[in-house]
Amino acid sequence: MHRIATRNAVVSFAFLFHSPFRSYSSFNPSPLLLGNTRYSERRYCVGDRKSVKGITTAAKKFKKSNDVLSDKDLSHLVWWKERLQKCKKPSTLQLIERLMFTNLMGLDPSLRNGSLKDGNLNLEMLQFKSRFPREILLCRVGDFYEAIGIDACILVEYAGLNPFGGLRSDSVPKAGCPVVNLRQTLDDLTRNGFSVCIVEEVQGPTPARSRKGRFISGHAHPGSPYVYGLVGVDHDLDFPEPMPVVGISRSARGYCMISIFETMKAYSLDDCLTEEALVTKLRTCRCHHLFLHVSLRHNASGTCRWGEFGEGGLLWGECSGKNFEWFEGDALSELLSKVKDVYGLDDEVSFRNVNVPLENRPRPLHLGTATQIGALPTEGIPCLLKVLLPSTCSGLPSLYVRDLLLNPPAYDIALKIQETCKLMSTVTCSIPEFTCVSSAKLVKLLEQREANYIEFCRIKNVLDEVLHMHRHPELVEILKLLMEPTWVATGLKIDFETFVNECHWASDSIGEMISLDDDESHQNVSRCDNVPNEFFYDMESSWRGRIKGIHIEKEITQVEKSAEALSLAVTEDFHPIVTRIKAISSSLGGPKGEIAYSRENESVWFKGKRFTPSIWGGTAGEEQIKQLKPALDSKGKKVGEEWFTTHKVEAALVRYHEASENANTRVLELLRELSVKLQTKINVLVFASMLLVIAKALFAHACEGRRRKWVFPTLVGYNTDESAKPLHGAAPMKLTGLSPYWFDIASGTAVQNTVDMQSLFLLTGPNGGGKSSLLRSICAAALLGICGFMVPAESACIPHFDSIMLHMKSYDSPVDGKSSFQVEMSEIRSILSQATWRSLVLIDEICRGTETAKGTCIAGSVIESLDTSGCLGIVSTHLHGIFSLPLTAKNIAYKAMGAENVEGETKPTWKLTDGVCRESLAFETAKREGVPETVIQRAEALYLSVCAKEASSGVCVRPIKTETSSSERSSQNDLAKAIVKICGKKMIEPVALAIGARELPPPSTVGSSCVYVMLRPDKRLYIGQTDDLEGRIRSHRAKEGLQGSSFLYLVVQGKSMACQLETLLINQLHEQGYSLANLADGKHRNFGTSSSLASSSDVVSIS
Repeated sequence: MHRIATRNAVVSFAFLFHSPFRSYSSFNPSPLLLGNTRYSERRYCVGDRKSVKGITTAAKKFKKSNDVLSDKDLSHLVWWKERLQKCKKPSTLQLIERLMFTNLMGLDPSLRNGSLKDGNLNLEMLQFKSRFPREILLCRVGDFYEAIGIDACILVEYAGLNPFGGLRSDSVPKAGCPVVNLRQTLDDLTRNGFSVCIVEEVQGPTPARSRKGRFISGHAHPGSPYVYGLVGVDHDLDFPEPMPVVGISRSARGYCMISIFETMKAYSLDDCLTEEALVTKLRTCRCHHLFLHVSLRHNASGTCRWGEFGEGGLLWGECSGKNFEWFEGDALSELLSKVKDVYGLDDEVSFRNVNVPLENRPRPLHLGTATQIGALPTEGIPCLLKVLLPSTCSGLPSLYVRDLLLNPPAYDIALKIQETCKLMSTVTCSIPEFTCVSSAKLVKLLEQREANYIEFCRIKNVLDEVLHMHRHPELVEILKLLMEPTWVATGLKIDFETFVNECHWASDSIGEMISLDDDESHQNVSRCDNVPNEFFYDMESSWRGRIKGIHIEKEITQVEKSAEALSLAVTEDFHPIVTRIKAISSSLGGPKGEIAYSRENESVWFKGKRFTPSIWGGTAGEEQIKQLKPALDSKGKKVGEEWFTTHKVEAALVRYHEASENANTRVLELLRELSVKLQTKINVLVFASMLLVIAKALFAHACEGRRRKWVFPTLVGYNTDESAKPLHGAAPMKLTGLSPYWFDIASGTAVQNTVDMQSLFLLTGPNGGGKSSLLRSICAAALLGICGFMVPAESACIPHFDSIMLHMKSYDSPVDGKSSFQVEMSEIRSILSQATWRSLVLIDEICRGTETAKGTCIAGSVIESLDTSGCLGIVSTHLHGIFSLPLTAKNIAYKAMGAENVEGETKPTWKLTDGVCRESLAFETAKREGVPETVIQRAEALYLSVCAKEASSGVCVRPIKTETSSSERSSQNDLAKAIVKICGKKMIEPVALAIGARELPPPSTVGSSCVYVMLRPDKRLYIGQTDDLEGRIRSHRAKEGLQGSSFLYLVVQGKSMACQLETLLINQLHEQGYSLANLADGKHRNFGTSSSLASSSDVVSIS
């Protein structure tokens, strides 16, 4: 029995023969086979007229007779051929061999089921395919969705489906999936980047000798799921993040990225991008299609070999692994034209520009910056997003925060966000739940008129929460502040009062139509005697409780009347039989009968076990028993031996199903009418949904920031007038009590630093001393500040930088053929080209990937360039030779990471101090990480030998600041005075005693701790400490070339003091210009960079 009513759909096939596609003037694919792979080995390229003339004779005849091939059809076939070449499964490869590329389906008319005659299904599918030639076509055929030709090959390869009819070679490729598996099949295809066009059958009885009507019911794209029929179901549909069509071009102002969102009918245009910023955007945005403008083929060096000479190589490495097409002409207009071709849109469809023209907006983050602070999840890097928001806040709010970090807002917007967060952190009233709805989902469901009851309830929640904020005195100010950030996020500028009024109207419209009161009596399903309640529930639950009863009173009345009629028919025809059987049947083995619900057939029938009507015909109830007949299903087949019905019951069932279907149809009509009504206010709905996403994100951040004891920084703006640039460079940045963002301040485990930055810092420190962590912490704090967020510090004053650039370790890029040093230089080039007096530049261990001497000189030149730009920042390095270069930098401040001795072991304090640290603790770090002791000992010996060779060859580190010549300062008296002065900081009235070239120390030194300085014949100094001074002197003089050495020594109290003075003398004498032979000492207690030393007159500086 057929009980599914015909849908209200009018199908016209006239539009199928209209082709909206324009020619692809810029399409330039690689040469591919266009003929049958079994019969032709010739290769053709679209656009080559001579090659096009070489199409097989069969193709010419088919084109001539059916007129289905054109130049643009050939370009589409080439596109599909490129996808088929990536197929790997053996079954798919066998199917591909049966294709003939003479039509858009790839069908070979000579094969079985390959006919394209008028009136058959193949031709009908080909006509649908011509409208969307780059989409997989799934056509509803009974209980299956079928695909043929090229589309069938794709289904077998990517959806895991088996071909229909096996792999027989005499039939065209065909595959499909059951109706119940459609969603899974679509997910598999879109996950692999394909778009799908779905063709549905018109449901209902079909006249004899006529084909079922079919129509395109919708599309599934990556990031935009298939929604047809959603209006009539109770479940929700997850919407992924929208995937735009992306076009990239280049001009003299930089790179340009255009993102077009078909669902939203909107586009954004990001201009003046650097290569690194562009790659960052590509990494965070999965695109449906990628188009590259021909302007990218010529880089700064004028070569067509993209990326050969630096710039463009990073972008090429990002794009080369993706499917892309070239295009030319005006970038925006051509890309919009291609989008309309891809999605089959009319030329009249317009797209809205969502870009908000804002001055003084910082540049987007570079890829290296985003990954090194965890704004983009990176293995081994603490994720910034995970500490900004609580773990319970994910989805759309998290995506908003991520995008805000990657694209920092303008100064005014950042102030609005910060002020909003401040108010949120102090409110005392309860707050709404902040229902989050995807704007793309909202637009598509309303546009397709597929929004169901659940979605309307969610939309009303969004509107009501906005109105709740408007009514509450504490929340209304927050609502007003959120207007501008929402404007920037959506590109929609709406007046506040207009926005509130429109929300009232939309909420009232939904409330008038949608049933929100569960106690309404009309929401209860029918209940009648002798009819199972499950039957009425299954039949009516699809429309009951959706629409207010006042709108469907007539339909509800008809359903109730038909339900009563059904109950009466069942009672009159079935009840006497059931009563009779129960009265006379035996308990074991006898006949049984009951009124039962057949869920598969949506019917209420008499079910009799071991019951034969002909035998019972002469007993009581004979009249009813004679009326029984076998029950039939919708196809007219007998259901089984146990199911019986009567003409009266069947007629009552038909009337009930018609009434219920009419009610369901009316409910769907009203829901679709409501979609049309709300579509007139779509901008307000999009604005409201985005506002609540932002509100939820900022509330979550304010709560998490308070829990972590973060603070709101003072955000200092800049005058955009270049003539207003201060003479001393950038505005200062001060971070007091700064903690690494990945530590919880509330737990008390974080090491805090105070950073008062008024110029460029040159930072030194040992391995594992915290240089990289400090740079990450400063970068994250500055970025959070200019975005309006809280920062992990006790107090902070942060300028609104125009760019924040962090460069850390670089890896090689085999795709581009670049070494790690080449990659580093590419990033340094980008930094130097963008650094201004309003920038923050952080470079960790510069030039560590190349030869030391030249790397040192490059680092020095980079420092001078950054100093000239006037930017704030830090350059950390282990290249201590940089202090010997004649740099012209005038505003460099020298900073170091401190260390201390704990139980005889040197450990970093992770504290920022003034001064210079020349010790790397390389040997200690290697030992701590488990390098064999023998390797470390050999390394120490090699280090000493290298130092000796440098001394003999005259290669030594030049002093940073030399007021007198080296020979004048090496006199023993001057050296003794310098030693006394340095040691006077640690002991009272120190006395430096001399030991001549052929002299030994007095007996008074026996058993005493001493610090000594050896004056070597090569004019270099060796500083050490010992408890056996005489033995140490003999040991030194026993070495070749050191027999004539003289010594200066001090007797000190205890070995601990001797170790401290040894380190102090090594650092301070070297900084004063003395040449030392032992820059490495494994028994250092500190590094001579404490605040007391930093304040002395001997602190290193560059004038």
